[in-house]
Amino acid sequence: MNMTAESAESIVQAHALAEAWARYPVPWDAKLSPDGKRLAWSWSGLGDACDVYVAPTDAGTPPLRLTESKDHVLLRGWSPDSRLILAGRDRGGDEREQLLLLDPAKPFEIVPLTSETPDFFLYGGVLHPNGKWLFYCAQFDPHDAQGRSGACILRQDLATGEIRTIARMRQGEATGPLLSPDGNYLLYHRRDKHPAGSQVFLVDVEGTADRPLLDLGDRVPIRAQWLGDGNKVLVQAQTETHERVGVIDFIDKQMPVDVRTITGEQVATRDMAGGTIPWPIDDSAWQVETVVPSDDGREIMIVEGRDSRTKLTLLRLADGTRIPVECGNGDLLPVAAMPDGGWIGAVSRTDGPTEFVRFDPAGTAPWLYLSDARSRVPAEASPAAKGESIHWHSADGLEVQGWLYRPRCESRGLVVWVHGGPNLHSGNEIDTLAQCMVAAGYTMLDPNYRGSTGFGVPFREAIKEDGWGGREQKDIRTGIEHLIAIGEAKRARIGITGLSYGGYSSWYAVTKFPDLIAAAAPICGMTDLAIDYEETHLPHGRLYSEEMMGGKPAEQAQRYFERSPVNHIRNIRGKLLIVHGLRDPNVSPRNTEIACAALKQAGIPFELLTFDDEGHGVWRTANRRILFERLLRLFGEAFGAA
Repeated sequence: MNMTAESAESIVQAHALAEAWARYPVPWDAKLSPDGKRLAWSWSGLGDACDVYVAPTDAGTPPLRLTESKDHVLLRGWSPDSRLILAGRDRGGDEREQLLLLDPAKPFEIVPLTSETPDFFLYGGVLHPNGKWLFYCAQFDPHDAQGRSGACILRQDLATGEIRTIARMRQGEATGPLLSPDGNYLLYHRRDKHPAGSQVFLVDVEGTADRPLLDLGDRVPIRAQWLGDGNKVLVQAQTETHERVGVIDFIDKQMPVDVRTITGEQVATRDMAGGTIPWPIDDSAWQVETVVPSDDGREIMIVEGRDSRTKLTLLRLADGTRIPVECGNGDLLPVAAMPDGGWIGAVSRTDGPTEFVRFDPAGTAPWLYLSDARSRVPAEASPAAKGESIHWHSADGLEVQGWLYRPRCESRGLVVWVHGGPNLHSGNEIDTLAQCMVAAGYTMLDPNYRGSTGFGVPFREAIKEDGWGGREQKDIRTGIEHLIAIGEAKRARIGITGLSYGGYSSWYAVTKFPDLIAAAAPICGMTDLAIDYEETHLPHGRLYSEEMMGGKPAEQAQRYFERSPVNHIRNIRGKLLIVHGLRDPNVSPRNTEIACAALKQAGIPFELLTFDDEGHGVWRTANRRILFERLLRLFGEAFGAA
């Protein structure tokens, strides 16, 4: 078949758009040096993988590139003396990280600290002030040949290589330990009692005294971090209606806190010494997402999620004074506080690159831009489309929010991008895949279904009422139907794609809503929830499945079966592109293998796009260009035939 001039031009345009949006700068994991003088972060899009950059917080010089690696290098922190950077690098997205040391004075020099091929998953990483010790969390693969299980906190001697176990956990844990400012103690979290809950533990750096610090109940998740000089701990704990924020003031670090006998939101928590833990934030009027302490521990920045946007309030702990922080047209997310009282944050918006800024919470000084990402945006990727926040009502009447992107020309069709998690959300920030599709003439819907963060605890927890594949999928369908009703979309010209849980939702839509979906492109999505549970290499992934599905596959067999798209594969009518990274330790590629076998048996045509140098997602610049091109072709062919 001869290619027409029009189709040739379309291919060239698709290639140019995919190339431009794959090279768009996207920041990851910013960390402020302890002295507040430098900010480091990773940028994807500028090289083939994520690389580390550093910039002074006075904006005196532009960002300096420190790595040029074939694999992603992501920040873990700084040395206590602010001289060196601790980073992590895996191989091809397998998430088995090796910790590295970077020196801003010696760009492109990398000093490996841990094994290049660890036989466990490594989380966190913190350097001790003595310059000798490195602490991190090791989580063991459930398929471990040595039969190891759970996780442990390890201390590695950087001079001798000796590794010492400081603490052990029965279940997997995907967060690293936090070292006290004086270098004597580590805070860490356990999930030993119930998949939904967590407990805070305190252990000395020798591992001789490991004890519980805070336990609010088996099913209550808690997050804790050091506050100020290390004699206090800042705690964030979930209730049925909200997240509350408290402060543990140590009289003696030997005193664990026992709060299991305390009931009622307004009752102060008592420690074993008879003192109380104040909860300066304990009100459902607050929709707390996270909390960031000031350098001296006298103030905390409260980050609320309001209709998927962020709202900041600086709270003075001594007198309760609240200072609202203006964010302008974008969303401002605090990274860290500086010793001089200033703050570093990331400001984002749907139609521009995320920038790192230095800001004054009181608004007495203009923002100081540190990253200058705007100068690194490809010309072909500008201007970007502005997302509009829209709302609709789901099948049960629940109000749902999403982001709508309109092309500047007549729309070629609607593509739904479903975020992963599901306990994440799409906010007021650039989405390069959505922007690529909009630039090619497609309308995009990015729904924040129930289970998403950014809307308060009840909305986030609502997904557990049904488990995966419940009413959150109707939230997505009713969003599509709403756009059809108001003339923003047309039947037979609707597609869907998404990563991880968004990949699962894409599978769900094409098998359960075949009347609506003309094309689907699930990326690293689950197809058989029971097989996914068994095949995942991440123990905390199993715990998450149990939490969301109400138990293990053996305990909820019918639910796991009914909610698995592979069992409804014969319903598919639309075009299908399956995408997966072959080194994915989270959603095992076995999910895709099973689906492909079922599709072949049913005689349903499909395309398969795999990457042998990707894990959970498609993040390398060259691979994202390929992905974007294939998505443009998929939806173009599907909608063009309508």
